[in-house]
Amino acid sequence: MAEERGEVLIITGMSGAGRTTVGNALEDHGWYVVDNLPPAMLRPLLELAGRIDGQLPRVAAIVDVRGGDRLSELPATAQQLRDANNLRIVFLDASDEVLVRRYEQVRRPHPLQGDGTLLDGIREERRQLAAIREEADVTIDTSTLNIHQLASRTADLFEDDDAPRHRMTILSFGFKYGLPADADLVGDMRFLPNPFWNDDLRHLTGEDEAVSNYVLAQPGAAEFLDAYVEALRPVIEGYQRENKTHSTVAIGCTGGKHRSVAMSLALGALLQTIPGLQVRVRHRDLGRE
Repeated sequence: MAEERGEVLIITGMSGAGRTTVGNALEDHGWYVVDNLPPAMLRPLLELAGRIDGQLPRVAAIVDVRGGDRLSELPATAQQLRDANNLRIVFLDASDEVLVRRYEQVRRPHPLQGDGTLLDGIREERRQLAAIREEADVTIDTSTLNIHQLASRTADLFEDDDAPRHRMTILSFGFKYGLPADADLVGDMRFLPNPFWNDDLRHLTGEDEAVSNYVLAQPGAAEFLDAYVEALRPVIEGYQRENKTHSTVAIGCTGGKHRSVAMSLALGALLQTIPGLQVRVRHRDLGRE
């Protein structure tokens, strides 16, 4: 049953310790995440996931004090589900001082403070969560972590070993149609001779071998390609450290038909060799003229 159901995480812990950040990070890496799930709904959720032919191989449920009195059922429910599922409990914690500071920054009351103080609510929550904390498979103290560091820690713990840490789109485009609005970085291929002025190449595109060979053989083309790959390496590593999971590198020429297409394909092929990086190449304006 565990192999059929895949992985299951129960995310719980102190309010303000980063449950939402962990849930968002898991979603970014392909998990199906349900927030604020009452413990009684865990079994129906996992049964539903098991009926849809493996389409939800990794399920995470965030369970916390917002569930009210039913939270006390969580340790027993989790224990019952462990035998039939590859289930782990993740408990997020932080010091009282840090939790108070985080609540004061967002100017929101603690869900359990009632007529008391923030610290009263935090202490009551610790009491209610004491039993489930003892059952946790993974405990993460977020006292010294910012949201980016916590997201990276989540990816390190729960990401598939062969899953990409960053997904990059190489997007060819034509400057005459405007810059791509979602580009993180832009490269300009207009320093290369335009195949448009070659009668034998004009009707072809950068996807054709003749055009690709022509573009990449021009003075400066190979130097640009090698240098740009090396310039992107520390950027990609930084994106991975900061848990930036997606980026777009736009490569432009005049019309988005020849030079930018050929260079985007060559760049994508070289970047595929970088560990932890998944690359796809798209052509925004190809066929637009």
